[in-house]
Amino acid sequence: MNFMKLAKDRYSVRNFSEKVIEKEKLEKILEAGQIAPTAGNYQPQKVYVVQSEKGLEKLRSLTKCHYGAPTVLIIAYDKSKDWKNPNEDGVHSGEQDTSIVATHMMLEAWELGISSCWVGFFSPSLVAKQFDFPENVRPVLMLPIGYAAENVKPAAWHEQSKELSEIVEYL
Repeated sequence: MNFMKLAKDRYSVRNFSEKVIEKEKLEKILEAGQIAPTAGNYQPQKVYVVQSEKGLEKLRSLTKCHYGAPTVLIIAYDKSKDWKNPNEDGVHSGEQDTSIVATHMMLEAWELGISSCWVGFFSPSLVAKQFDFPENVRPVLMLPIGYAAENVKPAAWHEQSKELSEIVEYL
C-alpha cells in the first residue's frame, strides 16, 4: 500500500468487535511508536496498554469514548524527559512527540487491518490518578484499537477537507 492511499483510507472507528489483537500485531504497532521521531530523539513517550477487564472498566468510567475496544493505548509523556526549547520558557515537545508516536501507531495498525480512534475526550489528571501514573507523566490521548465491528463506516465528514489554499500559505 502506498502512503497516500493508506492516509486517505484510514478513518476513526467508533465501534469495535470483541476480537483481541494478536500479540505479534500489537507488538508491530508498539514498535511503530518506538521508532517515531521525537524532538532531539529524547523519546519521552510512555505507552500504557490497557487490556485487562479491570483497566478497561476504569477507562469506561473516565470517558465514553472507548467504543468497546478490547485494547486501549494511553499515550503519555514524561515531563522530565521531553525536549525544552532554550529559546523560550515553557515551550517543550511532549505533546508533539506523543502526537507523532500516536500517528505512527494508528497508521501501522491500519496497515495491519486494525482500527483505531484518537481520543482526547477525557481528563488527563483523572486518568493519571486512576492509573497511578508517576507525577511527571502526563497523558495526552487515548487510542482505542482493535478490529472494527461489522458494518462500520467512516463518519460523514471523513472525506471533507479544506482546500489547500485555505490551510497553506507560502511566505
